[in-house]
Amino acid sequence: MEKIEVRKEAQTGTGWRFIVLVGGEEYYVILDKEYWQKLTWGRGDPTELVRCSFEFLLTRESKGSILTRFNLREINRYFPEYETEIKKQIKAVDSRG
Repeated sequence: MEKIEVRKEAQTGTGWRFIVLVGGEEYYVILDKEYWQKLTWGRGDPTELVRCSFEFLLTRESKGSILTRFNLREINRYFPEYETEIKKQIKAVDSRG
């Protein structure tokens, strides 16, 4: 899998904006605080959730198929298993840390 670089671009009153770089491709991602809390139980760095979400996406589609601008909650619309799978992955990362 290609290296995934996640940079927090800004924090807003309702969440965060990120720039994600994957092998020369650039993506702009919005993460709402409410959705971050739902998926991570309010623990951990939001940047880690974005990174894990891109790992999830890249196991299912090519980087060229990923939308270049999106809100993280949109993933579940295309991949209904996303929330269940990402919660398992976050929980595993949390238990190691």
